[in-house]
Amino acid sequence: MAKRKVLKFPDERLRKKSKEVTDFDDELNSLLDDMRETMYANNGMGLAAPQVGVLIRAIVMDINGCYFELINPKIIAEEGSQTDDEGCLSVGSFSDKVTRPYKITVRAQDRLGYKYEITGEKYFARCVCHEMDHLDGILFIDKSEHGKEYIEKHGKK
Repeated sequence: MAKRKVLKFPDERLRKKSKEVTDFDDELNSLLDDMRETMYANNGMGLAAPQVGVLIRAIVMDINGCYFELINPKIIAEEGSQTDDEGCLSVGSFSDKVTRPYKITVRAQDRLGYKYEITGEKYFARCVCHEMDHLDGILFIDKSEHGKEYIEKHGKK
């Protein structure tokens, strides 16, 4: 395992859409292991592959001591809403309020390619939605209350 560099806003690679994973191989396993180590080394709750410069649809998360890997995730149901502060390893110390679903069901694959569904609420739902946005080139600052001001101030290289 190796810790990888987390891309920081306004790096243009963070704005690109990721491709579906089709090869469930040693390269994917190494990436997931590296992402896990990188997430923990940076005290994160979640990390998406684009944040380490790999444009594939893969996410790792740790919610209250439960570790998850979601490959090719798709939200298939959502309920309610919640508004709370979010931050991001790719944005730095800025945090801001974002509204997300309170409860979601997500369909994904594990590192071996097996499909599964999982339902979760509160932090799980928030984290999945946040990380899935990364897969489509969206950052939480695009959806947050004061994100526009942040982007205008920090969005130039």
